[in-house]
Amino acid sequence: MSFFIHSHALCETVKIGKNTRVWAFAHILPKAVLGEDCNICDHVFIENDVIIGDRVTIKCGVQIWDGITIQDDVFIGPNATFTNDKYPRSKVYPDEFLKTVVKKGASIGANATILPGIVIGENAMVAAGAVVTKSIPDFAIVKGNPAKICGSNEAKK
Repeated sequence: MSFFIHSHALCETVKIGKNTRVWAFAHILPKAVLGEDCNICDHVFIENDVIIGDRVTIKCGVQIWDGITIQDDVFIGPNATFTNDKYPRSKVYPDEFLKTVVKKGASIGANATILPGIVIGENAMVAAGAVVTKSIPDFAIVKGNPAKICGSNEAKK
């Protein structure tokens, strides 16, 4: 086996890249795709219609719902929250969930909330606790509720 699954993880997918590590109490559904060299920490839940690129770190307590794509080299901090339905109701489901994309090299701080249908730009940085209500351009740094641009990661270009 070219990847590691902790004995207390429930990993139903077989689409796992080389050198990826899935830690205790993570649950990954059967149609999810995980790239190479990823680190999926404790208590992470990954739904079916999810694609995760290479070298992605997902810290403890994160849920990645249907319709979310995480590109290469992304960091997602502990307890960051993604959503995929703008108008959630019990037992009422949209025909298709809104698509959210976190582009290459982006970082999302602990406890940030990402609303559905958002694109987080390449190498963008979302501060801890930020509430992202609209798409973020490449290299932008955002913070607050709602998240607003407060700087740039232009040095990463």
